[in-house]
Amino acid sequence: MAKMWAGRTDGITNKIADDFNSSISFDSKMYKQDIEGSMAHAAMLSSCNIISGAEADRIIDGLHGILEDISSGALSIDENAEDIHMFVEQVLTDRIGDVGKKLHTARSRNDQVALDLRLYLREQTDEIIEKTVALIKTVTDRAEENKGVIMPGYTHLQRAQPVTFGHHLMAYVMMLLRDVDRLRDCRKRMNVSPIGSCALAGTTYATDRVFEAQKLGFDSICLNSMDGVSDRDFSLELMSCISVLMMHLSRFSEEIILWSSWEFKFIELSDSFTTGSSIMPQKKNPDMAELVRGKTGRVYGDLMGLLTVMKGIPLAYNKDMQEDKEPVFDACDTVKMCLDVFEGMIATLTVRSDNMRKAAQKGFINATDLADYLVKKGLPFRSAYKVSGQIVAWCIKNGEVLETLTLEKYKEFHELFESDVYEAVDLDVCVEKRISRGGTGISSVEEQIEYARNIIRE
Repeated sequence: MAKMWAGRTDGITNKIADDFNSSISFDSKMYKQDIEGSMAHAAMLSSCNIISGAEADRIIDGLHGILEDISSGALSIDENAEDIHMFVEQVLTDRIGDVGKKLHTARSRNDQVALDLRLYLREQTDEIIEKTVALIKTVTDRAEENKGVIMPGYTHLQRAQPVTFGHHLMAYVMMLLRDVDRLRDCRKRMNVSPIGSCALAGTTYATDRVFEAQKLGFDSICLNSMDGVSDRDFSLELMSCISVLMMHLSRFSEEIILWSSWEFKFIELSDSFTTGSSIMPQKKNPDMAELVRGKTGRVYGDLMGLLTVMKGIPLAYNKDMQEDKEPVFDACDTVKMCLDVFEGMIATLTVRSDNMRKAAQKGFINATDLADYLVKKGLPFRSAYKVSGQIVAWCIKNGEVLETLTLEKYKEFHELFESDVYEAVDLDVCVEKRISRGGTGISSVEEQIEYARNIIRE
């Protein structure tokens, strides 16, 4: 079949070359954006007297019909078409005749595809933000429920100091809030219209690019036509934002996997977000968290793939850039799916606060507070540190914890110890004494929760 672009060549290509060149299998996702962009283009052509008002009306009515038919399933997208742009234009011309051929005046597929992609990714960005905010709300709610639940805080995966589970969860909320901020910032640079850049050099027609951009909800237009058709920074930036978001989900997944193991048993995942073993009946596997962790690598690969495609391309448009869509579409689809499953997984997990507290007691994570107690009694910190370390070593050897050690034994290590030492090493007191802003004290966690809720309300 001869192509609509036949002229310089006969437009007849080898079947293998056709299949290799075709992008309809993935760019058909953008049919709605392609049609909406074409409607705005027809309106602009009419407003500039490049085509008549009657012609624009016929084109726009025809495009409305195509959009409705594709959306309802009455019209199937032809998989043999070269791309979604040529498919829509061919159907339009078949339906309304030669006037349909006027639609492509003062534009190229180069700026058309750039437009469609920006419109599509703008919607995807909004969806990802919405799903991330939903996850933030769920994690924040769980943090409030557990703002007084004591658990070990870790460094080097070694028990370090007491924190609350609510405080730990709010650390992820802060990460996710930054992700939303990055996505919103990315959207601003994405929301710039390339249409009217044409193939690379603009057009001889007296078009109104601002009119067309405003009809499509853009904030501004690309100010250099070569950049307009060859820029894919907006795709790369979105994929970079998604990669950071996936990294945060992966870190969270790793902790969920650890916490749900028998070795920790800090949480129990709902049966609805776990799987079993085919041969080991006792198993309850955190497959959803593991898949999120695994899919993070997939999203990183999407980003690196497009970075590699773009790194050596001269200006302006090159066919290499057809490779932009599959990775960015995949990254968007993957992160949305991960956010959905993650929100459900967090909402339904059970917190085993008893096990968290036992782990905190056995980990001597109040040893720093013991040293601080001696410092407040007048002992230099380094000396207090050494005494506390000696006490911990004795407790480990003799199966004791700081809370159960007798006052007489404390005094064997230093005469400054008095009965008030037990208050100093009480885990609840240790947590509540963390009064610095951002710390693990309950009032601080409440402040963090309020901050997060105010941000997402905005």
